[in-house]
Amino acid sequence: MADMPDPDLEAPAVLPRAHDEWTGDTRARLQSAIVLLLMAGLFLALPFVLSIGSVVFLPPVTALVMTIILAPLADRLSRIGLPGMLAALMALLIMTGVIVAALGLILQPAFAMVDQVPDMLQVVSRRFAELRGNLAWINDFNRQLARLMGHSPREVVLASPSVIEQVAFATPSVVLEVLVTLLMTFFMIDTRLRVQRRLARDGHSANASVRIARVMRDVQDRVAGYLLTVALINLGVGVIVAGGAYAFGLSAPIMWGGLAFVFNFLPYLGPLAMMALLALVGLGTASSVAVGIVPMLAFLGLHAIEANFVTPAILGARLTVSPVSILLAISYFSWIWGVPGALLSVPILLILEAMLDNLGRPNVIGFLLGEPLFRPGTTTAAARSG
Repeated sequence: MADMPDPDLEAPAVLPRAHDEWTGDTRARLQSAIVLLLMAGLFLALPFVLSIGSVVFLPPVTALVMTIILAPLADRLSRIGLPGMLAALMALLIMTGVIVAALGLILQPAFAMVDQVPDMLQVVSRRFAELRGNLAWINDFNRQLARLMGHSPREVVLASPSVIEQVAFATPSVVLEVLVTLLMTFFMIDTRLRVQRRLARDGHSANASVRIARVMRDVQDRVAGYLLTVALINLGVGVIVAGGAYAFGLSAPIMWGGLAFVFNFLPYLGPLAMMALLALVGLGTASSVAVGIVPMLAFLGLHAIEANFVTPAILGARLTVSPVSILLAISYFSWIWGVPGALLSVPILLILEAMLDNLGRPNVIGFLLGEPLFRPGTTTAAARSG
């Protein structure tokens, strides 16, 4: 009887430990709930902040994407012995030179075509007037219906600034934002090269340096690889469009190929703008409506093949982001920043995906079922298991 354990003596030793575990789990879930609420509030408030402060936030985001695009070129220039600042400057100058040369090939014929736009619009309006004359019975029906319902048509004309005035007002701010973006890109590339060298020399934080280098490399590979692949696809589209413009007898086929290359970076809106331009020029210069609409229909067929077969087949293995996420990102950032936001939406989404894969993803559904809010990323988990 003396050797038997006393339950009254062992019970106090078990109860505090269970209480400590329950307290720690409650504290962790409370902290996770606060983080989740802060993330939801930030997601809801971010569009308004970024939209109002686009002059402040758009240049650094654009500079970050440009830094990731130019990072491989800057690394190669640094490996051949160029200093960090000189390598960053050379990469930036090469990209700027390519953009300026491409814009020169596109804008010079485009400015010459602008003088012909009034004549084209007159031809197009005359042809639409002929088409409307053939469908005059629809207008008569609408007038009779409005008369029976007691409504008289009213025309409201709102005074608005001309296109030249809008461009004149917007040019100074655009030039300033471009200069700020280029300066930020230069300093980001230079800082990135210096951070890489310092991490390579630092032997006391090998684990942290390897993890940071892995994240930076993954982000760079995803975004730069995606943009390079899309650029090559768009280059093929531009070459085909240039050949088609030459075959259809359109003036400045190189300009049409360049426009197709540039517009194809903007999902949905870019091809629609290209089709509108082809329809305007075709209907304004061709001998009939049927002949004038052929270039637009040909581009529509090319875009359908490229968007539904070529691009998914090439980017299927490289781009692992959900199409729903891509559409949401395009809608989200185009709502905030317009056309620049639509162009930057997919790179921003790829950056976030790469960072979450390496640092950890929010486990919202699991958190509601009692699991931790954050789970380690696939890359980090693989590194720990290895």
